[in-house]
Amino acid sequence: MEDITDYFISIIRESHSADMAEATFRQALVDDPELRRMYREYCREQGNSERRGFLDFCNEYMDGQDERWDSLTDYNDEE
Repeated sequence: MEDITDYFISIIRESHSADMAEATFRQALVDDPELRRMYREYCREQGNSERRGFLDFCNEYMDGQDERWDSLTDYNDEE
């Protein structure tokens, strides 16, 4: 499997909301023991709980996307 954060991003982009992305990810964890192992390792490395690890990443990623759009809007307002 690719880097787990790439997998996170693919789920987020397909879901368009944190709640739907989390539900999709939770189901994938149930279905894929290798993903579950990688996720545990990711959470340990990041210092996150397994309960919040994906959602924390999701919120941070979505906030970053919002900031990109905001910076484009700010640029357009200056012209």
